[in-house]
Amino acid sequence: MKSNHLQHLLEINLAMLFVATSGALGRYVQLSVPVAIGARAILAFLALFLYCKWKGFSLKIDKRDAPVIFLSGILMGVHWVTYFYALKLSNVAIGMLSIFTYPVITAFLEPILLKTKFQLVHLLLAFLVLTGMYFLSPTLDIENSYTIAIGFGVFSALAYALRNIILKQKVSRYNGSMLMTYQTAIVGIVLFPFLFSVPTTTLLNQWEVLVALAVLTTAIGHTMFLMTFKHFNITTVSILSSVQPVYGILIGAIFLSEIPKGTTILGGILILSSVVIESIRSKKPT
Repeated sequence: MKSNHLQHLLEINLAMLFVATSGALGRYVQLSVPVAIGARAILAFLALFLYCKWKGFSLKIDKRDAPVIFLSGILMGVHWVTYFYALKLSNVAIGMLSIFTYPVITAFLEPILLKTKFQLVHLLLAFLVLTGMYFLSPTLDIENSYTIAIGFGVFSALAYALRNIILKQKVSRYNGSMLMTYQTAIVGIVLFPFLFSVPTTTLLNQWEVLVALAVLTTAIGHTMFLMTFKHFNITTVSILSSVQPVYGILIGAIFLSEIPKGTTILGGILILSSVVIESIRSKKPT
């Protein structure tokens, strides 16, 4: 049991390392947000579709599950778009840490939507996260781009929390790669018209970063993340995944020379301390 728990923790950390590349890549890409997300989704769909065909994964879904999977795709698109706006208006540290209000949101929504038992400890973890959020932007000025970025980040977190919750009961029935194939297809279709707003040469000049976002962040990272839903409840998964900003900030510091301020580091420590607490108390998967 202990070895399995350690393996699952390692799996979610590896998934978060891949997903964390979104911060630096999102800052690096020189395209409007809808164009970048649309191209990312289409490329990720192609990679995932070919992977599913190669592995022989069925792409058939029960008609009763179609509305939920469609809604999850829309929520994923909202999450990606608002998250990239948060990155554009601030930096990797602020952008990534702001969306990690989603463990707090998840802790309150999961008992309501999935009828699971509410755990008091999640209130304490929520307090840690919210206190950390304060240190990210002590002066809440709506004219400050960082404050606006945090607003986008929190809204992105809400969409992400809802998407994870509604997919929780579907992961046991469907392969994670297949679910991500449908979600990327939905996002790609919705944002496809935006691709005509830029010259083809502009897209081609950004192909490296778009492929990296599609394959590393989306096809590999998000698929691996979905698979961890089988081993923990959604609140636990969301809190454990709060290690993502650590990886993202390190990647941003190495490749973009974005060194976070002291208050940002303090806020991050408070937010990510919840990871250690939840890692210890979640040894018995639910």
